[in-house]
Amino acid sequence: MRADRLLSLLLLLQNRGRMTAPELAAELEVSVRTVYRDVEALGASGVPVLADRGPAGGYRLAEGYRTRLTGLTDAQAGSLFLAGAPGPARELGLGADLAAAQLKLQAALPAALAGRARRIQDRFHLDAPAWFREADPVPYLAQIAQAVWDQRVLRTHYRRWRGEVRRELHPLGLVLKAGIWYLVAEVEDGAVRTYRVSRFLAVDTAAEGFERPAGFELAAYWQESTSRLGAVLHQHTAELRLSPLGQRLLPVQFGAAGNRALAEAGPADADGWVRVLLPVESEAVAVGDLLRLGTEAEVLGPAELRRALAETVATLAGRYA
Repeated sequence: MRADRLLSLLLLLQNRGRMTAPELAAELEVSVRTVYRDVEALGASGVPVLADRGPAGGYRLAEGYRTRLTGLTDAQAGSLFLAGAPGPARELGLGADLAAAQLKLQAALPAALAGRARRIQDRFHLDAPAWFREADPVPYLAQIAQAVWDQRVLRTHYRRWRGEVRRELHPLGLVLKAGIWYLVAEVEDGAVRTYRVSRFLAVDTAAEGFERPAGFELAAYWQESTSRLGAVLHQHTAELRLSPLGQRLLPVQFGAAGNRALAEAGPADADGWVRVLLPVESEAVAVGDLLRLGTEAEVLGPAELRRALAETVATLAGRYA
């Protein structure tokens, strides 16, 4: 137990810098006197722990000292954040670094922990892409990732829905969503936008760098962006009548929105059909989405959507008559 505590104390000082004895005691859940003894033990073992006196004092490690328990290179250590996703790691150009890092870690672990790590690897696997969907071709992903890391300006040729555009981007981060890579970047006017990596037609890394926007956090931006997109897309609500099979199909076809609709469904009728309210996109998109439920659903409203669905079904019936 004391060896674990000494290592935790060392890593606290390494990761957080100067800390007082009461702060260390609170983190380690021990007494201040125990912290004093542990600091002396670290010093006796050769760890350069310095004590600064005064109101702003505390314990800190000597400048430049870092423990290297694994001997990992910077690239190998960084690749460990993708340890559960070997496919994306290869796409980013980190496959070899990830493999080397895992080998070094396994060699450094005690036998019992190394065995546990191997069992976890044998029993759990992350496959990011969606079912029955091949990953997008992303020939520029590794180059873009390097520019994100080095904070280098990208001059790009990009294919949008409305045509092609050439832009100078400040790449801020990459996001893997359902097997699709997205680049989050700042454009010339200072706005932050999202680009699908597979739609880049050409990418050139400039020599000049850029400064990241103060306070920008990739995860917070992505969460806010996806929430905003969902609110923009699902501005309409359809009232549906669902058969028992349709109730099972709804979450499959509409995901979380389908689950929420079922959770708020009204009571079933004598035949087991229920009524639900489902958020949907524009009429044209909603018609295609709702047709996937086949004869297991009936659209009750709004009237415009019911009429559009009826016209589409009539056209299909005429075509296949």
